[in-house]
Amino acid sequence: MDYALIWFCLIGLLWAGYLVLEGFDFGVGALLPVLGAGADAEDTEKRRRVMLTTIGPHWDGNEVWLLTAGGATFAAFPHWYATMFSAFYLPLLLLLVALIVRNMGFEYRGKRDDATWRRRWDLAIVGGSVVAPFLVGVALTNVVRGLPIDQDMEFTGTVFTLLNVPSLLGGLVVLALSLAHGTFFLALKTTGDLRGDAQRLGTTLGAGAAVLAVALLAWLGLDQGTTWTWAASAVAALSLVGALAANVAGREGWAFAGTAVTMAAAVTTYFLALFPDVMPSTLVGGLSLSIENASSSELTLQIMTVAAVVFTPVVLLYTAWTYWTFRKRLGTHHIPRAVAVK
Repeated sequence: MDYALIWFCLIGLLWAGYLVLEGFDFGVGALLPVLGAGADAEDTEKRRRVMLTTIGPHWDGNEVWLLTAGGATFAAFPHWYATMFSAFYLPLLLLLVALIVRNMGFEYRGKRDDATWRRRWDLAIVGGSVVAPFLVGVALTNVVRGLPIDQDMEFTGTVFTLLNVPSLLGGLVVLALSLAHGTFFLALKTTGDLRGDAQRLGTTLGAGAAVLAVALLAWLGLDQGTTWTWAASAVAALSLVGALAANVAGREGWAFAGTAVTMAAAVTTYFLALFPDVMPSTLVGGLSLSIENASSSELTLQIMTVAAVVFTPVVLLYTAWTYWTFRKRLGTHHIPRAVAVK
């Protein structure tokens, strides 16, 4: 059994799960000033609290997928982990800061019944929700396109090496898909004016995301595509078109499922383009990191596989139970008057 290949696929699955689940709460957070704008100050506050309440039970659990993806990479492919974190030191630091600031906004926004206080934490939530998915998209696209890596598996570029057009486009694609995913989630989880506003905005954002995604996947496909990557790209494109059609028809559940499949298919395209490498080198005479030369020992991978078989179903069941428990729609009429937490 090729355990290295199994863990390459599992890490791809973890990244897909992260973007599918964290993607919608990134979108909700980023759209706080847009969909959270009401007729007056009281209505605005209620709309924003509804938006944050829809993701309240989920956002911290969704971030576990990112931590697990990083931990699995460290354990299964230590050379990949070392080179990647060396190359992306500054972007990953900024990603960590964005997530911390955003999470502080969720936690501290309701600690004081003061409009200025809430407005400042709203800015933290919006900023973190925009910066984080953009940086994730830039990093993943750079990994797929390749980086200057020498024979010692060391990154030889600079932070400016990462700021290339395809990777910046990758950041915009992940951000745009997160925004569309977030609007469809809000349309699925809310009632009243907020639901209608989310549906209308979702059509616009989804169309914009489709244009960007097609441009990115076509660029990557022409550069390093295979039959399998083109097939996965087609699934991503068709799913997004289906999501837009479902949204226009008022089928919010299908629209949300469509963008979820789009996210997962896009990640699948990336990992199919990578295979059999995990971090290709663009340096003449450099050494590409592959599934074989970057992996841990066979025994380590075997132990990890046993642990994954035992605990993964538990995590999936718990996650599914959480979403089922908090499945009902919310509206501004469910929101009581703000009370400061002491």
